[in-house]
Amino acid sequence: MSKDNQTNIGLDGYPRKKEEDERISMDIAALFSTPSGQQVRQYLKSITIEAVHGPAVTDEVLRHAEGQRYIVGLIDRRINHASRIKQNG
Repeated sequence: MSKDNQTNIGLDGYPRKKEEDERISMDIAALFSTPSGQQVRQYLKSITIEAVHGPAVTDEVLRHAEGQRYIVGLIDRRINHASRIKQNG
C-alpha cells in the first residue's frame, strides 16, 4: 500500500485516508470561500468563538458552547489545511 493510501488521523480525530482528509478540507475551503460562505462563517464565529459567558454560566451551557466552538474552530483548521495543501501541491 502506498504511503498516500494509508489511514491517518484527520484534523477531526477520525481515521481516514490522507486523500479523503484532504478532500474534506478542500471542499470546506471552497464552500466558505464564497461571499455567502464568508458571511456564514463570520456569523458562526459571532455566536460561538466571540461569545462570552458570565460567571453564572452553568456546566451544561458551557459544555454546549464549547462543542459549538470546537466545530467552528474545526472549520477554520480545515480552511487552513486546504491552504497548506494548495501551497505544497
